[in-house]
Amino acid sequence: MSREILVNVTPRETRAALLENGTVQELYVERVSRRGLVGNIYLGQVSRVLPGMQAAFIEVGLERTAFLHAADIARAVPAEAESGAPPLQDISRLVTQGDQILVQVLKDPLGSKGARLSTFMSLPSRLLVYMPHGSGVGVSARIEDEATRNRLREQLRELVGDGAGGYIVRTVAANATPEALRTDMLYLSRLWEHIRQTRLKSPVGTLVHEDLPLALRVLRDELGPDVTQVLVDSAAEQQRMRGFCAAFMPEAAARIELYPGPRPLFDLHGIEDEIKRALERKVGLQSGGYIVIDQTESMTTIDVNTGSYVGYRNLEETIFRTNLEAAVTIARQLRLRNLGGIIIVDFIDMADVMHREQLLEALRAAVAGDRAQTHIAGVSELGLIEMTRKRTRESLEHLLCEPCPTCQGRGFVNSVETVCHEIYREVLRQARQFRVESLLVLAHPEVVERMADEEAAVLADMELQVGKPIRLQAEALYAIDQYDVVLA
Repeated sequence: MSREILVNVTPRETRAALLENGTVQELYVERVSRRGLVGNIYLGQVSRVLPGMQAAFIEVGLERTAFLHAADIARAVPAEAESGAPPLQDISRLVTQGDQILVQVLKDPLGSKGARLSTFMSLPSRLLVYMPHGSGVGVSARIEDEATRNRLREQLRELVGDGAGGYIVRTVAANATPEALRTDMLYLSRLWEHIRQTRLKSPVGTLVHEDLPLALRVLRDELGPDVTQVLVDSAAEQQRMRGFCAAFMPEAAARIELYPGPRPLFDLHGIEDEIKRALERKVGLQSGGYIVIDQTESMTTIDVNTGSYVGYRNLEETIFRTNLEAAVTIARQLRLRNLGGIIIVDFIDMADVMHREQLLEALRAAVAGDRAQTHIAGVSELGLIEMTRKRTRESLEHLLCEPCPTCQGRGFVNSVETVCHEIYREVLRQARQFRVESLLVLAHPEVVERMADEEAAVLADMELQVGKPIRLQAEALYAIDQYDVVLA
């Protein structure tokens, strides 16, 4: 599989796209006004302890107080986590109001919720993840070869001293040498010591450690041996990225190239069109079928339909092929849109039990390459597939869009007919309350047109009922469901 990384830089925004075999799989957007907080470390202060929720609110200098659950307070959990999590302790015994506490952001603020915090620090480098409060050595589950896993585990155990914390070997370290692992360990050790020293001389609410900017973070997390090219359209950013590579992955520095073309980088590879499509509800399938994605605060629902696809053999085969194609598309859209939390998929019902099992396996295979932790629970009694995807940052829709000022984010507005009836009721109310010579209705042109044309008889009856003339005036700047009844 061929992979590419494209980085587009503008004065106040950086965007990165991960392409696999020429197709966009993931998009990252970072703006100066809204930089992500995941990975940042703050010196906070406990503002409230909530024993009933086994949690505490922490003041870290952000717009909203952040949330710390008792399960996210470090208690020397091993990196391998083979024996299960330790029993949950009472939050009142772990923290008290007014305590100063070093915390790391696990999840960005989402909607009305504050950031999710942890005291279990996690410091990533190119090859390793260091957990100062952990112990032991773990290996990324995406390294599947058992011999490689054992070799990496033994190499790292020889390097790790007693009480030195826990480590996880990242996927890109599959072919790393012991010397490269040792270099990363020394870097992480120095970084943790710097954080500890900074904490000692910092006031509450201080950002003690900030994660890398997007362009460098993408290199750290995604630039593996299978990435053939990194294209960036900023000479200054290219130099910074090459400097980062020279320090941590010198063999990859030559792959970072400057894109000098006159046509915008994202336009050239069709990524701008992909972004627009990723903000639409309906996603077409090559066969003619389609899926509909609805994102709500509590969950994301996905509906699969055959659309114009009629198949060639029989109905069951048509449905099965549509569902298989939809499974691959759904996995890609989850990554592209960065959808997380609870996800419910309503595939087209299939009578064949083997087809249902094959569909479930196809969906599992499709999400296997996703960096975000994804769990498929199986098929519910209603025939729905329930799954979860770890959510750490805002979805593409929440990042790039805001609720419609007309419909307030509902996705629909009152129909013209409904607005007409509302106006009639308001006319009656006004006529009964006030003594006036006439009434003036201000409304959207479509509403005025309907009242003057299709509902002219209704308007005439209304004038007889109230005993006053009713005049209509179209207002082009009004929304479809906006109107005023003015006393004249």
